[in-house]
Amino acid sequence: MLSGKSIDCTLQPCNPIAVDGDEVHFCSTCAFSDACLSVGYGKPELSALHCLVEHVGPYRTGAHVFRTGDPFRAIYAVRAGTVKTCVVDKDGREQVLGFYLPGEVIGLNAIYPDQFPCDAVALEAAQFCRFSFPAMSALASRMPALQQHLFRLLSKELGTATLLAADHTADERMAAFLLDLGDRYQARGFSGTQFRLSMARGDIANYLRLAAETVSRVLGRFRSQKLIDINGRSVTLLDRKALRDLSRDECAN
Repeated sequence: MLSGKSIDCTLQPCNPIAVDGDEVHFCSTCAFSDACLSVGYGKPELSALHCLVEHVGPYRTGAHVFRTGDPFRAIYAVRAGTVKTCVVDKDGREQVLGFYLPGEVIGLNAIYPDQFPCDAVALEAAQFCRFSFPAMSALASRMPALQQHLFRLLSKELGTATLLAADHTADERMAAFLLDLGDRYQARGFSGTQFRLSMARGDIANYLRLAAETVSRVLGRFRSQKLIDINGRSVTLLDRKALRDLSRDECAN
């Protein structure tokens, strides 16, 4: 049974996996593997990054990973499951800020003002790699690729906020949302055309600043136009080009 508090999780150091006694490998969904391995960092550098990692979880559906106002000490890379971030106003109304998939990082928007400005809630059973941010910052100063990757992650957060603030139609927003999810799944080695919507329709509507009925109508229209196939929460993108044209290429940035 879930309480109103964050679940206390057992911390487990993430030990590097040795291959042939020499090579260090990351988890397949590691949020930092591409940045580090693409520039040829060797075992000492990768071991230093691994030493910062604590495995936390699992968090059950509906559990808080962190809450608004909690002190900022670490960022969280999703290992499994899906997470939403949201804020709740003084009248109890929730605003969904984003959804995060395996291999993505939550908590970067807490760097300033040094506390989490939102809640992070597991949408399904979720596990994380938790990185001490002070230690990560110190390591990034010695690993330029890691530092650049952190900057890219911050830039992506800002870009998403800009897209939602723009004046786009419901069809454009939904097309961009579906394509963005597909691109993100594909970037992590999953199918970019067939995936599961782990978030509820109401959460999608909230995130896209639309009514729930509008989301259902748009998805139904996309299905009748053969742009997608949808069965429950399982979605197949049938015509990515048409969706991208419809989204005005907003999700390509």
